[in-house]
Amino acid sequence: MASRGKTETSKLKQNLEEQLDRLMQQLQDLEECREELDTDEYEETKKETLEQLSEFNDSLKKIMSGNMTLVDELSGMQLAIQAAISQAFKTPEVIRLFAKKQPGQLRTRLAEMDRDLMVGKLARDLYTQQKVEILTALRKLGEKLTADDENFLSANAGAILSQFEKVSTDLGEYSCISFLFFFFYFIFKLYIIVLVLPNIKMNPPQVYMCSPS
Repeated sequence: MASRGKTETSKLKQNLEEQLDRLMQQLQDLEECREELDTDEYEETKKETLEQLSEFNDSLKKIMSGNMTLVDELSGMQLAIQAAISQAFKTPEVIRLFAKKQPGQLRTRLAEMDRDLMVGKLARDLYTQQKVEILTALRKLGEKLTADDENFLSANAGAILSQFEKVSTDLGEYSCISFLFFFFYFIFKLYIIVLVLPNIKMNPPQVYMCSPS
């Protein structure tokens, strides 16, 4: 039974990641074609994609509700989606790696960005935006940042990113509260089963004999 549950959770996670990949690809394609679109068409298409992300996020919350295994498995995905919806993160590939909890690949991307900046292949403002996103994602994934990285974040994190930090902290607190609730509920049920039920005396069933008429 445990193996079956683990398999079902793995399949569910894979399906959700595929849905998120599709939405991230839509955002990436949109950014790549931005020069070919007029402003209204670009904004409308982006708005529709963000609305789809919001609907996906609502579905994710319902799926995770009351299931601590899924909360643990999908918390990174939920944070990444929230970052995209709030537009704290604007780089689809960073959002995707954040959602899949892949700090190693995030660090690899950051190293590539450092090289691109040095040779002039990446503009400074775009480098700063994406580095802030990557460092924030790494910190949310529990990775230790250097003092220089922490200083870079403090100097360059804007108001939107600060708001995302607050929202993601609230989500973490909600997950913790949910965990405590279900933990104590489990302990209570265990107490009933182990200590209370065995001590309940059951009266024998009453047998009524009908007198012959």
